[in-house]
Amino acid sequence: MFLEQIGADARVRELFQTRATAETELARVSFAAQEQYRILLESAECEAAPAGKLRWADVLPAVGDWVIAQRVDSTLAWIEKVLPRRTQFSRKAAGRVGIEQVMAANIDGAVIVCGLDGDFNLRRIERYLVLTRESGAEPVIVLNKADLCDCINARLDQVSRIAGGAHVVVLSAVESVAPVAEVVQGRTIALFGSSGAGKSTITNGLLGTARQATASVRPADSRGRHTTTSRMLIPLPGGGAIIDTPGMRELQLWASEEALDEAFNEIAELAQRCRFGDCTHASEPGCAVREGVESGAIERSRWESYGKLQRELRHHAVEQDAQARSAEKKRWKAIHKSLRNHPKYRS
Repeated sequence: MFLEQIGADARVRELFQTRATAETELARVSFAAQEQYRILLESAECEAAPAGKLRWADVLPAVGDWVIAQRVDSTLAWIEKVLPRRTQFSRKAAGRVGIEQVMAANIDGAVIVCGLDGDFNLRRIERYLVLTRESGAEPVIVLNKADLCDCINARLDQVSRIAGGAHVVVLSAVESVAPVAEVVQGRTIALFGSSGAGKSTITNGLLGTARQATASVRPADSRGRHTTTSRMLIPLPGGGAIIDTPGMRELQLWASEEALDEAFNEIAELAQRCRFGDCTHASEPGCAVREGVESGAIERSRWESYGKLQRELRHHAVEQDAQARSAEKKRWKAIHKSLRNHPKYRS
């Protein structure tokens, strides 16, 4: 029954049954870092390592994944397979190489935590919303540290205008996390946000104990130290689970333009009214988006943010295409080299 409490529904059970053997068990990844894993089984939690064949697979385990595991002993298990994900929250990995980094898998809700102190940043919230729309999870925006803000209504109004229908709650996590507890209700949620925004304080409030380390923020910029240094899934006492994540210094997009349009739905809706279907919203006549910006129906800062994120996504797409072409070129070069060296083709 334990695995049901942290999300093992009929879908997960069916996926497991069609792939399991007599020696394997269903498990959920609770910790993942540099091929070091911990998994939650029905009656235990233990260290785990990817089986040899899994190391060559396209999908390595991430926190929140449902996996098929085979016990070695009471302290170790092999992860044999990763079951298909229902949702996954990803970003472009830090650095120049364009690869995907999965931050959390199989989450029902992505809770974007933003402080109402110096951490407050509308443009960062927009980035998180794009990634959440791409993930398939339900976005929830939590404006924390209400006790430190004297303009709560104005901040709430600003966020509500960019939320795109996402639920927005205001709280002071040091006083009560009841609004977030209502969001969980037996589901799996992941907390995202800057270091010092209050993610670990919210986690401790939901657990009812000070499990996650917390620290004060710098007065100058309201930023905190990385008290949470790795992603981990923690079962909640009343059912459900929470994934606490470290604050992200870089939040590069790994998403489609469809996800961008979902996060900026008012711009996408106006674009449908443009005279030309391929309107770039630059200088074409009959552009409803440009008219919306000029009339004030769309805030100029919002439009500029949309354009910046769209350019970033298109740059990543070109980058990915170039990498794919390079990989294919290397593959054929290796094939031709092996053919030249094969005895059958030697002159």
